[in-house]
Amino acid sequence: MEGKNIFLTEKPSRLFLSYLAPSISATLVTSIYILADTMMVGRGVGPVGLAALNLLLPVFSVYMGTGILFGVGGGVLFSVCRGRGEEEKAREYFTAALILAVCASIFFVVLFTAFFDPITRFLGRNEATDAYVREYGRFLKIAPPMFVFSSFLQAFVRNDGAPKLAMAGVVTGGISNVIMDYVFIFPLNMGMGGAAFATVLGCSLTVLILCLHFFSKNNTLKIVKPRELLSKCREVIHHGFASFLLEESSGIIIFLFNRQLLRYVGDLGVVVYGIVSNSALVVTSINNGICQASQPILAVNFGAARKDRVAQAFRYGMTAAGIGGVLFTAIGLFFPKEITALFVEPAPEILEMSVEAVRLYFLSFLFLGFNMLFSTYFQSVMKPGQAMAICLMRGFIINSILVMVLPMALGVTGIWTVMLITEAVTLITGLYLKGRTYKTQQRRTKENEKVL
Repeated sequence: MEGKNIFLTEKPSRLFLSYLAPSISATLVTSIYILADTMMVGRGVGPVGLAALNLLLPVFSVYMGTGILFGVGGGVLFSVCRGRGEEEKAREYFTAALILAVCASIFFVVLFTAFFDPITRFLGRNEATDAYVREYGRFLKIAPPMFVFSSFLQAFVRNDGAPKLAMAGVVTGGISNVIMDYVFIFPLNMGMGGAAFATVLGCSLTVLILCLHFFSKNNTLKIVKPRELLSKCREVIHHGFASFLLEESSGIIIFLFNRQLLRYVGDLGVVVYGIVSNSALVVTSINNGICQASQPILAVNFGAARKDRVAQAFRYGMTAAGIGGVLFTAIGLFFPKEITALFVEPAPEILEMSVEAVRLYFLSFLFLGFNMLFSTYFQSVMKPGQAMAICLMRGFIINSILVMVLPMALGVTGIWTVMLITEAVTLITGLYLKGRTYKTQQRRTKENEKVL
């Protein structure tokens, strides 16, 4: 009960700040698994290797998104039940989520092993990138359990009141991944295979460290026999689906962008998109950390009917997202060449395209954090329909339309403006849904007062 009491009695500002650094560190270092690969592959293997890696990024999104689906979905229910004092029911949700994560891991290993060729061909593998995709992809065949459980355990360990352990696990794995990336790619000259091997090893170390929580005296994540298992599994998926879409949106966006860029400008466009998409990965991870710092505070206090504390936690999250949005946008506007140079040798033909791409794409970061927090808020107050609406808009509906339509009128410039328009429209929708939710709550409060 210690974690529950802290969430209900500690000042929301102090709680948010105490969770903010560990949560951002954990989510940021998770992105380093891919970011370190991207930088070192771009420098150590070359632009074609970078293009091949970018084609495979949607696979990472599927693995990590699945862990988030069950981790956040189960974690929200776990926290709400603890807020209500229903400890046994909270453990039943954890057990149901764990069973789902195990089954998904096995499924992905079988799927990616049996259908590697058609999957990677669908993602855009061509004659130029074939060898690089195959070399990296052979390690991805065995990686699903590590990636699924990395994000799954992060969510539950954090919701069980151990954000520092979650941070330690991810930071240690991330640092190890960076070191092994360098060693395998440069001194040992292992190329794409070395980058993939380093990523799998780093993620495995993260999972091992997170598992230490189960031996802690403060651990409340116990495996029990769930009543109505199928019903609880459906609830976990229902409440985690918005977070899954949030994660998967990046993979879907990458896939759609890659296909359009290959059509309009060829492999060079995929290389440049690898630069902006991996930069966006860092920004998304930081904003995800802000959301994860807010989520257990929002969920537990909502479960305890402490609406004032829910509102305070949401305001702190919005403030952090706003500050981050301004900072990230400024970096893209003023330092596009420097960002490009982090990933590849800035040849003239790359710079000609990347400067415009970075500046236009980074403008979307003004709104991205707000939209992610709206989704987290709606999940935490048990409104998964609104959360899903936000995720569908920015991850599927608007992007899918704009990335097909805008290039017809604006060429490659239209592709780089897709995210800016998408995030702006989604923000307007989020503000509308939040306002409608507030009015509904106020009306119900007045009705209850009249009854009393």
